[in-house]
Amino acid sequence: MLESHRAVPQPRRTPEALDLARLHDRTMSGDADTPEPRPEIGDSWERLRRLGLDPERGRNAYRLSPAEVEHRRRETHLSEILPVLRSTLLHPTSGIPLILAISDGEGHVLWHEGERPLLRIADSIGFETGARWIEDEVGTNGIGMALRVRRPMQVHSAEHYLRSHHDWTCVAAPIHDPRTGQLLGAVNLSGPARTMAPYLLPLAATAARLAEAELRARQLEALHRLRTVATPLLARVDQPALVVDSAGWTAVAVGLPPVTRLRLPTEGLGTSPRLWLPAIGECAVEPLADGWLIRPLDGGTGPDGPAERTEGARITLDLRSSTRPELGVLGAVGSWSHTLSPRHAELVLLLAVHRDGLSAAQLAEALFGDRARTVTVRAEISRLRRYLGGLLDHRPYRLSRSAEVSVLPPDDPYDLLPTSSAPAVRELRADLLRGALRLPGAGCVGSHPPGPGAGQPSASRAESCSSVGPAAASSSAETHA
Repeated sequence: MLESHRAVPQPRRTPEALDLARLHDRTMSGDADTPEPRPEIGDSWERLRRLGLDPERGRNAYRLSPAEVEHRRRETHLSEILPVLRSTLLHPTSGIPLILAISDGEGHVLWHEGERPLLRIADSIGFETGARWIEDEVGTNGIGMALRVRRPMQVHSAEHYLRSHHDWTCVAAPIHDPRTGQLLGAVNLSGPARTMAPYLLPLAATAARLAEAELRARQLEALHRLRTVATPLLARVDQPALVVDSAGWTAVAVGLPPVTRLRLPTEGLGTSPRLWLPAIGECAVEPLADGWLIRPLDGGTGPDGPAERTEGARITLDLRSSTRPELGVLGAVGSWSHTLSPRHAELVLLLAVHRDGLSAAQLAEALFGDRARTVTVRAEISRLRRYLGGLLDHRPYRLSRSAEVSVLPPDDPYDLLPTSSAPAVRELRADLLRGALRLPGAGCVGSHPPGPGAGQPSASRAESCSSVGPAAASSSAETHA
């Protein structure tokens, strides 16, 4: 407990902290009349109770060996942004007892710095370098929440699931790789609950953005070096070609429309000299320096290529990871996979569930609860089409009828796109929690447009479940975007 160490005195809890402690006690005792905590905390508590995590003991957090910590520090590139995080967070907070912790995307604490007395107290609850600080092992906490919901989070006092953490407050913000969108980790500030200042959460969020900007600057420098190598080579190539870095960002192109970034497959790149790429079609692909030389081949499909190239394609939306939704396509000219943005993951999920298609207005209602936001929907669909190409139809918007579609859900329905607040996704999540519905690939949810009452199972919805192969020919009455 924080108050047990003389060097870091802990005054009596504030009235707010006492109220949270009473709320925690009543919730953990199963009191049905207990008021709800804020939604993010309530969802976390409920999920952990369902997992059987003891709020008095938790679980022994997995710990990396020192060698594994050093390896992850190098592989994640987080060491490159450590100076930015230190200067942004430690200097402005020098008068406040704090611990700065930086985790990787799986919650392992890779750096752990602060005042020695406070570090010793943190060590007593297992918060130390190498510890895996995720909700499933140590309960509701700042790092675990920020990684799961992918936005800055504060967990104050008795909002922590474990009682042994109630004297702490922590704020954390996720850090993403600007090249790929991948979740690299989180930056966290922890300290005595009584002394934490309200400005620390926006400060942590600002530090994360500055760290991402530093990574972006390093990427631009690397692109410039690749461009320097590639330009003389492309001057001797007598056909359209482009050179991209390992994440698909274009360094230089000749004879092709400008493409800021190509969606490269996350697997299989370099194993075959020919590959199908969204927005270009069938290509010859060769390694070049720290990137790839790509030359479109005659007969490439491209986004508007022959319809027969989509026949028999298999589309898989993999949502088993709560932080890394993956879209995979297996077709006649090869296979590819791509990590989706949260918004595109929502769109593909809705189109996978509603195989007859949805209009722009229906998608706007499903995503935002506002049928008027069709301009935003059309813009996102346009971006999505860049790498789905001919597999994405319009009027209405739907995945190709000729394709087989499956969705791989997470083990826990709470982790179905946990960052999403879209009304239709929340309804799907609730239905899955009740066991009322299944996603394509293990049954289906039905083909009714999302909207009011979409989360309620009914006989008609159950009857609409069909195989996950090519969609039936029928469509809803409202078909035009």
